[in-house]
Amino acid sequence: MKILMTSYAYAPGIGGIETASFLLASEWLRQGHCVTIVTETPASGTEEQQDQEKPRVIRQPGWRTLLHWFQWADVIFQNNISLRLARVIICTWKPVVITSQTWLDHGSRGGEFLKRMALRFARRVYISNALANHARLPGEVIPNPYDDSVFKILPAIPRRPDLVFVGRLVSDKGIDLLLDALARLRASDLRPCLTIVGCGPAEGDLRRQAQELGLSDQVAFVGMRRGVELAELLNGHEIAIVPSRWAEPFGIVAVEAIACGCVVVGSEAGGLPEAIGRCGILFPNGDTLALVGALQRVLTDQDLRKSVRDSAAAHLERFNLVTVAQRYLRILEEATQ
Repeated sequence: MKILMTSYAYAPGIGGIETASFLLASEWLRQGHCVTIVTETPASGTEEQQDQEKPRVIRQPGWRTLLHWFQWADVIFQNNISLRLARVIICTWKPVVITSQTWLDHGSRGGEFLKRMALRFARRVYISNALANHARLPGEVIPNPYDDSVFKILPAIPRRPDLVFVGRLVSDKGIDLLLDALARLRASDLRPCLTIVGCGPAEGDLRRQAQELGLSDQVAFVGMRRGVELAELLNGHEIAIVPSRWAEPFGIVAVEAIACGCVVVGSEAGGLPEAIGRCGILFPNGDTLALVGALQRVLTDQDLRKSVRDSAAAHLERFNLVTVAQRYLRILEEATQ
């Protein structure tokens, strides 16, 4: 089968869509399908070379190039809705499968209307039940996969009873709430260290906040990490925190942390609880005092941490790459019939 994947966000960018697109395309290619990825994300550094063992990537194509690849494909898979490509799809009349990676109202009202119209003419997939319920259009729920060859428990790495955050340093991610909670934990004589992994426009403000709260000896900003380096870092921590203010559509970082042996503390709105499952505890979005309570509980209850880790293997089966890729292939094949 010739599969054309459109993924507005793609490597070298880092995020849930980028990760899912690369993993799915690579697995379909491994299983013998022809895969081409169209993306608006430019390459970084030197010109990338096409590799037969990796998906073909077409970056920032013009309309003629787009039309060529759309005509080439047996089926078009949009990993998140692209309104820019709608008229090309209409011109080629190829079967389309669209995965919703975020909320349909994430943008303008006009954009939401057009997205809903596009979904009506495609096979629909949602990465969480929360997104499916929000869309109110029937479709299959398939969570994003993770790379279990990288994100796994590494017994040789000593694990500290400390905290780790992984993500973009922006206000929506709630890192400032986490720093406030860390300062309040001192009243309970709890002083865990926090490793902040990532970069973003809020870094300067967060560094100042940590200093003003007297947390300089507890908080380390380590910049961007990915792949094996990130897995090793996660393996060195007991607890991963996902304190997002906004309702996360999913949360692949939580799945990766669980696979590396972390207990996850995360905010309860949106699709994040589905990524965490029984492998962590939740608190209301934006509630600093509730976050303090959740951290106190997980830091002081060793039996809780063990119970949560015992649930990890069964939970992670839902996000296994081969399983997820096969579920998508079934939908893609049905769309071509």
